[in-house]
Parts: sequence; structure tokens; C-alpha cells
Amino acid sequence: MKRNRQKNKKNFLRQVDLMNFRMKGIPDFKWSDFYHWLMTISWSKLSVMIISFYFVINTLFAFLYLGSGDGIKNAKPGSFIDVFSFSIQTMATIGYGAMYPVNVYTHILVAIEVFIGLIGMAMITGLMFARFSLPTARVLFSRVAVICPYNGVPTLMFRIANQRQNWIVEAQLRVTVLFNQEVTPEGHSMRRFCDLKLIRSETPMLSLTWSVMHQIDEDSPLYGWSENDFKNINNQDIRFFVTLTGLDETVSQTIHARHVYRLNEIIWGQHFVDLISTGIDGQHYFNYSSFHDVIPLPKSTNEPPINTLKIDGK
Repeated sequence: MKRNRQKNKKNFLRQVDLMNFRMKGIPDFKWSDFYHWLMTISWSKLSVMIISFYFVINTLFAFLYLGSGDGIKNAKPGSFIDVFSFSIQTMATIGYGAMYPVNVYTHILVAIEVFIGLIGMAMITGLMFARFSLPTARVLFSRVAVICPYNGVPTLMFRIANQRQNWIVEAQLRVTVLFNQEVTPEGHSMRRFCDLKLIRSETPMLSLTWSVMHQIDEDSPLYGWSENDFKNINNQDIRFFVTLTGLDETVSQTIHARHVYRLNEIIWGQHFVDLISTGIDGQHYFNYSSFHDVIPLPKSTNEPPINTLKIDGK
């Protein structure tokens, strides 16, 4: 029996970061996850499914009404258009009054269809409200990260920004690096996760931008790495996973965002362009158009940085 259940399990595709995995040994769909599936499919697929369900149910009842003969008053005998219109009016409880049931068989069908219509309308309304009210974040991550000195210590930096005109309250951020697969002396094969200690891992409010920094000191898993290690083809499977959680002050619900950096997206010896400036009118300006731009480190403290590098979108 167990073997038969295993045969019924289908393989399905799951994308993790930029890699696709073919999942085996578990079913790709279970009816207990039907609500979760409806919440995760695209709006176009959901719309097609609802419209299809609506027409299928009304078509089914239209054929059942045809079996009643002259059970619908003022409907042409054998007219599919009339019984289909009557089914739509019944399911939506419109009740124009021009057509109505006249025998027991049709009354029973009307009662069943009205019940199905009420249940279906309640479920679709709840599903639509749940999808519209689902809290989401509009957090912008810099397309690249940089490694440059900060207080004399090599530091991994990237920045994030809130793209909405509100605050993310009690924002918390975590950075985890996933190293290449390792084999222990006992023969265990696994990939190692290491959390990166941040100079500041939380902020009471995120309104504009946040520069995230990890100092590469003796306690860092990146300590001793050189620029060549980041360019080594054998290390290109290493990933930096960034997760952000916080409370959206508008809807008072928890939101989250995530991003992944690869080694080829980390630039050495440069730092980010300053986004804040002050105009001649004394007004402060924040320039999001330079959010992803980096510039070389100045040769000395007296020489301003030049040659801004534009990071084009992917």
C-alpha cells in the first residue's frame, strides 16, 4: 500500500534563488493546501478559474433545467439560452420575475443552485479580500554590494530603501552566507550556513534608506578572503541571503522582504554614492536615481571621488 502511494507522487519543480530543483517523494498538490494554492497563484490564473467555474456551474444547471420540460414559466421549451439566463438569475439571486419555477423538480434545482451560489459568492469574496489585504513590502535592495574600509576595517556593505511613503517600524535584518558543499570526515555531505554579524541589525524606523554593514574581522567567516577568492569559479555557488522583517505602520501588519547576492555582485574597493544633498534653498533632497551607483575610493582624504560607475538594471 505504501509503495502504491509512492507511485502516485509526482515530481514538481521548485526554484530556490537562481537554481531549479526537481522535487521527488512528495506530492505536488494536496487538497488540504487548496486555500494556500489559491493565495499563491497569479491573478490571471485565478480570474480564469473563477470565470470558468461560473460558466461551468451555470451550464450544468441549464442542462438540468432543460430536463424539467416546461418547468420554467415564460421560458421557451427547449431553449438553452432561456434556461441558461434563468440559471444566472437564480445563482445571483437577481429574480427579475419574468421567469420562475412552476413544478417541484425545478423548485428543488433552484434551491440547490441558490445554496451553491451563496456559498460560492462568500468564498470568492473572502478570497478576494484576503488577497487584496495581504501585506506586502516595497523594499529596494542595491543591485550590488561593496567591500571597502570602514573605520579601518574591511567591511561588506549594501543598502536598502523603503519605496513607500510610510515607515517600516521595528525593522530587523539578517544576513546569512551559504558556503559550498562540504564533506565531513564521517562522510556527511552538506552546505554550511553562517550568520554575518552586522554593525546594526535593527532600526526603530525605516523611512528612507539603510546602509547594512558587516565588518570582516577575525570573527567573520569571510576573514582572510581576498578579491581573488570572490572571483574564483569554484566559489560561485556561494550565496548571501538577506531577509528583512518589520511592521508596516499603515496596515499594522508584519511584512518581509528578501534578496540574494552572489559573489559576482560584490565589488571591491568602491563605495556607494551619497544620496542626500542640500539645495541652495536649504531644502534636503534624496536622489533615488543614484541608489545603485558606486564610485572608487578616493586616493586620499583631500581628493574627492570621481568616475561614478552606473549599475544598469538587469
